[in-house]
Amino acid sequence: MKIVIVIPARYNSTRFHGKVLAKDTGKFLIQHTWEQASEAKLPVRVIIAADDEKIAEAAQSFGAECIMTSKDHESGTDRIAEAVSDLECDIVINIQADEPEIDPDNIDFLGRLLVEHPDALMATLATDFENSGQVANPNIVKVITDNRGRAIYFSRSPIPYNRKVRGIGPAREYLRHIGTYAYRKDFLMEITKLPQTRLEKIEKLEQLRVIEHGFSILVGKVRHTADGIDTPEQYAEFVKRMKN
Repeated sequence: MKIVIVIPARYNSTRFHGKVLAKDTGKFLIQHTWEQASEAKLPVRVIIAADDEKIAEAAQSFGAECIMTSKDHESGTDRIAEAVSDLECDIVINIQADEPEIDPDNIDFLGRLLVEHPDALMATLATDFENSGQVANPNIVKVITDNRGRAIYFSRSPIPYNRKVRGIGPAREYLRHIGTYAYRKDFLMEITKLPQTRLEKIEKLEQLRVIEHGFSILVGKVRHTADGIDTPEQYAEFVKRMKN
């Protein structure tokens, strides 16, 4: 099967303007992500899907393949769909541009989920929480699955609710969602045409659209994860880690 990685890159980030081109480490933030993604063994191509010429120029400077896409897309999934619409491939892996420390082995594992489960149309990753404070954080998405490893629900709230303690139970009872996805190309093109759903709008979680329309998402569990970069403060911490 032909697997490609697409990194959707939007220049105007709400909380951190122009973050994908931040360069305090000597490399663009998106360059770090692209280099990590390029270490994965299964994908045959790594493509940046950009909405701004500044991103395209940066990609060219470090040798990345880049496709220009519309500025009007509301989500990274829509941007990816445009980028691969005329591309010959079987599986598309969505890596967020602000994931400079993503583990290449996790990317390969995600791709294998669809290769080894021909009935699955879409897959994503999850990992354990380190502490209950993370579980309480609405910026960290939680997922619960059925006995087959299919997602039942994603939420910013702690799920499941622990009735015994009347709130958040031990961290081991929860799964932390990692916002990296793999799609079969035909399914990717299909879900971008689906209307937004009620729970998706309430939680502001695009993956709920898939579940609400009756499709399933296969969830694979991994051990290692790294936070994405959402704010200037998180980027400053990343720069420190790189320099150390």
